[in-house]
Amino acid sequence: METRRLQVLVELARLGSMHAVADVLGTGTSTVSQQIAALGRDMGAALIEPHGRRIRLTPAGRRLAEHAVTILAAVEQAHHDLAPGAEPNGTLRIAGFATAIRAHLLPVVTDLAADHPRIRVLIREHEPAEALELLAEDGTDLALTYDYNLAPAAEDPTVRAIPLWTARWGLGVPAHADDAADAAGTTAEVFARFADHDWIVNSRNTADETVIRTLASLAGFTPHVTHQADSLDLVQGMITAGLGVGLLPQDIVMIPGVRLLPLTLPHVDLRAYAVARHGRLNWPPLAVVTDLLLRRTPDAANPNRPEGPGGWPPRGPGGGR
Repeated sequence: METRRLQVLVELARLGSMHAVADVLGTGTSTVSQQIAALGRDMGAALIEPHGRRIRLTPAGRRLAEHAVTILAAVEQAHHDLAPGAEPNGTLRIAGFATAIRAHLLPVVTDLAADHPRIRVLIREHEPAEALELLAEDGTDLALTYDYNLAPAAEDPTVRAIPLWTARWGLGVPAHADDAADAAGTTAEVFARFADHDWIVNSRNTADETVIRTLASLAGFTPHVTHQADSLDLVQGMITAGLGVGLLPQDIVMIPGVRLLPLTLPHVDLRAYAVARHGRLNWPPLAVVTDLLLRRTPDAANPNRPEGPGGWPPRGPGGGR
C-alpha cells in the first residue's frame, strides 16, 4: 500500500470531490481517480460510489480514511525521528560483559537520561560469544565484547568492531605463596613458578584459558585447569582458599590474601570492543551511545576516540569479566 494513495483518500474524505483534491495536490482528476482505484484494488474493496453527479466514499472508504489519518501521522513521525539533526529517539538493546556494563555503560545511561531522554537502553549481561550470537540473530543492537592480545577474536565480515579500551592483566596468586616471593622475570618465568598449581579459568568464555595455555606452553608445561568461574571476586575467593591461580586485571581492587604478579614480555592485555552489524552505526541512538563509550576510552592514542573529556574509572571488586 502506497502512502501517497492514502493521502489522496484522506483529501477526498475532507474535500468531497476529485476536482478539489486535484487542485490541492497539484495534479489532474484522472490521476486522483486512478490512485483511488488502485487503492481499492489493494484493499479488495470499493472505496467510492456514485452520488448523483458526484461521488462519495463507501463505508469501507470512510473507515480506511480514518485508518489513513493515523498511518500518515505515524509515517510523518517516523520521518521526523529519522531526519538528520532530529533528536535521537528509540529503544537501544545492548548486550555486554559485566565490567563494560558496570564501569562504562551505566555512566553513559546516566548521561543519556539528562541529555537524550528519548533514548531508552535495554541491557543484558553476556559474555562475548553470547552477545555476538544475539547480534547475529538481531536480538541486540550493540554487543560489548572483548578478546586478548594473545587470543584475538576471529574476524567476522558481517559486523563492525570499534576498539574501545585495553586493560593490562596479571597473574593472581595467594599472597603467602613461596612462588610469589620473587615477582621479577618474564611472563614465561612467572608462569613456570606455578607449573605445579591448579589453574582457574572463565566458565563462560575460553579466551583466558587460551591465553593461559599459550603462556604455559612458552614456559614448558601444560597447565592443570581445574576450576571455572565467571565472577572476578569469586576467582579471588578461590585463590585465597588455595584452589589455584588465575588471570586478574591489574586495576581491580585486590582482596586480602591475593597478590597480583605483573606479566611482561609478553604483556597480557584485554581489549574491549563495541560491535554492531554493518550499516547500523548510523542509527542516531546507536551512534550517540557508541560516541559516549568512545569518550570514556582512556587511551588517547586510540584513533576511534573523539576529542573531549573522558575518563577511565577503575573497576572495583565483584562482577564478571
